[in-house]
Amino acid sequence: MEFLDLITNALVSGVALGSIYALLALGLSITFGVLHIPNVAHPALMIAGAYAVVFANARGLDPIVAALLLTVPFYALGIVFYEFYARAFEKRGRGNTLQSLTLFFGVSLVIEIALVVAFGTDLRSVEVPYVGRSLEFGIVLLPYRFLVPALLAPVVILALWLYMTRTYSGLALRAVAHDDRALSISGVNPVSIKRHAFGIATALAVLAGAALVITGPVDPFAGRVQIGRVFAIVVLAGLGSIPGTLVAAILIGIAEALVTAFLSPSWAPGVAFAILLGTLAIRPSGLFGAR
Repeated sequence: MEFLDLITNALVSGVALGSIYALLALGLSITFGVLHIPNVAHPALMIAGAYAVVFANARGLDPIVAALLLTVPFYALGIVFYEFYARAFEKRGRGNTLQSLTLFFGVSLVIEIALVVAFGTDLRSVEVPYVGRSLEFGIVLLPYRFLVPALLAPVVILALWLYMTRTYSGLALRAVAHDDRALSISGVNPVSIKRHAFGIATALAVLAGAALVITGPVDPFAGRVQIGRVFAIVVLAGLGSIPGTLVAAILIGIAEALVTAFLSPSWAPGVAFAILLGTLAIRPSGLFGAR
């Protein structure tokens, strides 16, 4: 019976954890999966969002409400960020993956240093009534600090998927990844679509930051732990697949929970890479990518 309790709780917590991971990877699914921009600064932007949520929470706002309000300034930040990137690389025709990675690594370091200067290196957390409480359902015990952000993730993913499949600008966003020249012929400016997409991805970073800081305390360097995991999720899902991001993240979340329960928590960070390598050996395009 103890074994059954252990595996049941591991599966439930794994689904919740995977849902949170999906929210963390969602913005990267747009910048890397759709725009093919290797934005390794995305996890640092999530931590910046988490700190912004902590600041707002200290003034009485619920973390999720604060994150929703902060999506507007973060969207504007993403537009400015992309404009700088486009002027420095794309518009001059000199961009390549190595140069882009160098830029985004530099941005990531700048964000970390700015957070250290502004807030120090101490762990920061939010104060909400549901943190510290758990949902008990039979043998299942799930802390609300995991359950609340886990429920937020599917809502955000569904909203993004509907936007990208049911609206003109969303369809244009998907089209720009395939052939921006054809999009120009149809009268749409690919640069403006990419700018808008990068803004959306950066806005999603603050929602991910809220989920992360509800789950547990963060410090300025917490994004480094997530870099490998979110890239693994995006590639495993199939570049640009929004529903696939949720499925891939839940698979990784369940695998990490099972490894933590039956082996050791120290093995968990390597699970994403192990699953990724195995999948790429069988299906290089990922679970939901084109063959």
